[in-house]
Amino acid sequence: MHDALAARDGAVEEDGVITHFGDPMREQRRLVDGSAVALLDDRVVIEVAGEDRLTWLDSITSQALTRLRAGESTELLVLDPQGRVEHAAGVLEDGATAWLIADAADAAPLATWLQRMVFRSRVTVTVRTDLKLLGFFAGGAAEAAVAGIAAAPNSTPLVWADPWSVVQPGGYQYAQVAEHPSAEYAWRVAIADADAAASALPSLEAAGVLAADALRVAAWRPRWSAEVDERSLPHESDWIRSAVHLSKGCYRGQETVAKVHNLGHPPRRLVALHLDGSDDLLPARGDAVVAGDDEVGTITSVARHFEDGPIALAILSRRAPVGDLVVRTDGGDIAAAQQVIVPADAGATADVPRLTRLSRRPAGQDPRRA
Repeated sequence: MHDALAARDGAVEEDGVITHFGDPMREQRRLVDGSAVALLDDRVVIEVAGEDRLTWLDSITSQALTRLRAGESTELLVLDPQGRVEHAAGVLEDGATAWLIADAADAAPLATWLQRMVFRSRVTVTVRTDLKLLGFFAGGAAEAAVAGIAAAPNSTPLVWADPWSVVQPGGYQYAQVAEHPSAEYAWRVAIADADAAASALPSLEAAGVLAADALRVAAWRPRWSAEVDERSLPHESDWIRSAVHLSKGCYRGQETVAKVHNLGHPPRRLVALHLDGSDDLLPARGDAVVAGDDEVGTITSVARHFEDGPIALAILSRRAPVGDLVVRTDGGDIAAAQQVIVPADAGATADVPRLTRLSRRPAGQDPRRA
């Protein structure tokens, strides 16, 4: 299937992944109108089977999963004891198996960690490199075509609905906007047998992963392969809105999640950048973001959007100023207009009463003179 698509006119391949078919802008438009499908070879499926799968995943990850029903989708994070993000995955339940969708570089480490956590639970964890992932937007011809080839080993078609479009139950949104750009981000990912996908894809309009990623960036949607580093807390990228349930039981990292959300502030914050495109220069992931003479953050994702032009996501220090910034690249500086996603005062949501300092309390009557 991959070879057939790679042989199409204009196909450009990088590290075994088809990035585009010669016109990423057109491919974005076709994805948005629901007429194109993207082969997501940069992601991998992990099969979690066994009767304890949901309670077990619930106990070791950030998401509430025990009541997930067949056909329902969500996403989860695996945190370290300090609440930092280690792994991330989409979750699709089909009534007998939980199917995880992870970035390719994270799939094997995530599966290895899960296997180490099985102990006596009735669970099996298998990396399914034999399955293919097809990305598309709901509501168009692509959805109808993919529905016929999506795998359904337990009678439920395996189509994951990205939960990012709305704040999920138990989640919380820090972005203070009237209309979140994810509102129209109806992203779906179908899991398909390689042969079935190969037979159907030649008749469908194809898009590369560059087009899919540009639409993700425009929706402010964080991704493990881009926005996560060794310091990442879910609060910093507003990931609590879709991947963390704030009211579920204990799991590793929960104490930090609760403390930062209720009492503190995340030390960094995700922003959207609208880049000056006059020099046709794009930054790279990891390029520095500066305010005046001070480096205040780094670029995490970059794209050329079919409507918004050159855009990026960046992670900044909480104390970085709100206003125009500059991105420092090997090819020169790029002016960037900042749009706040996670505000500097995010967190501290608990209404904790302030105690009057002892020195400020009104003096009472001296009991010796009563």
